[in-house]
Amino acid sequence: MIDTLREAPSATTVRTRRRRATRPTGWLFILPFLIVFAAFLLAPLIYAGYLSLWTKGLATGTTFAGFDNYTRAFGDPSFRKGLWFVLKFSLVVIPLQIVVALVAALVLDEVTGRLARFSRLVIFLPYAVPVVLGALMWGFLYSASFGPVEQIATAFDVRAPFLLSQGNIFYGLLNVVTWQWSGYYMIIIYAALRSIDSSIYEAARIDGASGRQIAFRIKVPMVSSALVLILIFSLIGTLQFFTEPQILGPIANGSVTPDFTPNIYAFNLAFRYAQFNYASAISFSLGFVVFLAVAIFMVATRKRGSIFT
Repeated sequence: MIDTLREAPSATTVRTRRRRATRPTGWLFILPFLIVFAAFLLAPLIYAGYLSLWTKGLATGTTFAGFDNYTRAFGDPSFRKGLWFVLKFSLVVIPLQIVVALVAALVLDEVTGRLARFSRLVIFLPYAVPVVLGALMWGFLYSASFGPVEQIATAFDVRAPFLLSQGNIFYGLLNVVTWQWSGYYMIIIYAALRSIDSSIYEAARIDGASGRQIAFRIKVPMVSSALVLILIFSLIGTLQFFTEPQILGPIANGSVTPDFTPNIYAFNLAFRYAQFNYASAISFSLGFVVFLAVAIFMVATRKRGSIFT
């Protein structure tokens, strides 16, 4: 009897054996994703990284360049010009998107009933529209020949400013991107607000806090983690700015140049001038800048606990 008890496996041993037995099953469930991930993301990245280390010329053929393409990229005026544009654009569009999304989420958190559901849908709807289709719609609205903005201005015998001109394209794209993504960020903030215990608000009201004080001294600090997440998403997306200016370029009368943003520059190098090696280096250089910017931001927010508290 004693020998039998000694030989009986412990509960920890049984759990360990069960985990080991279920590991192959778990890998089978995620295997389709891993195959797609490797085929359509990892493999192209590895191949692009390989291309970026070589250079190809008509006279010299294909030769190993090492990091010369990267040195050339960071010294390229076109790359630095596009990078400077997306950095300036980020400094303006990201705070604007956060403010619009935060105000909308705070207002909707106080509204109840069908009006709240309808308002959430309306604000979120621009994000549900594909980016290419949304850019085409904005191109129609901005059109100086048949767009509704120009038609309304003509009815009042004035001329509407062309928001895709050389001097206005920054603000025209700012408007497009703000409304394209604010609804998505609003949903994230709204979900974070709904997870807060309502008893906290009741305690604040008993202590004499006003609605504004509850919003900015309780709600905003308690959703700071969601705001930081949104900032990271928007920073990554804005530094890789491509679709909207690429779609609006044909009607922008030359305002969108081949080096307007780093991604557009890499696209034109690869598919217009067949410089695939240098285009790969430009893309990885941009990826390095994005990684560095996000890393600096995350370290800064981690040291301070939260930039909103």
